[in-house]
Amino acid sequence: MANALYPIWKQEVMQAAANTSLGGTVKQTFADITSAYTYNAAHDFVDDLSTFDNPNYGAATTLSSKTFANGTFDAADTATASLSGAADLGAIILYVDSGAEASSRLVLYLDASITGMPFTPSGGDVTVQWNASGIFTL
Repeated sequence: MANALYPIWKQEVMQAAANTSLGGTVKQTFADITSAYTYNAAHDFVDDLSTFDNPNYGAATTLSSKTFANGTFDAADTATASLSGAADLGAIILYVDSGAEASSRLVLYLDASITGMPFTPSGGDVTVQWNASGIFTL
C-alpha cells in the first residue's frame, strides 16, 4: 500500500462531520503491517485497528504546533517514549482523537518511503521527523 488519506475522512470533512477537524486533538500511532494490519479504504475509526495492529494506541503521541498553510497540514516532530513490543512496526497512522476508539476518525496512513521502518521497538524513545514541506497537502 502507498501512503493515503483515509477516503471516509475526506468524505466526512466535506460534510463537516464530527471528529474530522485537524484543529482538534490529532494523534500519531504506529501499526504492525508485517503480520497484523492491512490498510483498508473502508476503515473509518480507530476501532478498526486491533491491539495487535496498533500496539501503542494507549500511548499514542499528540501532535503539537500544528499548522494549516495553503492546504498543507504540518506539526512538530513527535516523540513516543518507551515504545516496546514484539511487532514489526511499518506504518504511521494519524487520527482525530475523540476519547473513544469508536469515534476517533482515521485520517492518514503512511507506510511508503519512511526511513527506519519497519522496525521492532526496543523500549526506547522513537521520534518521527515529519517532512520539511509538511505532513500532507489537500
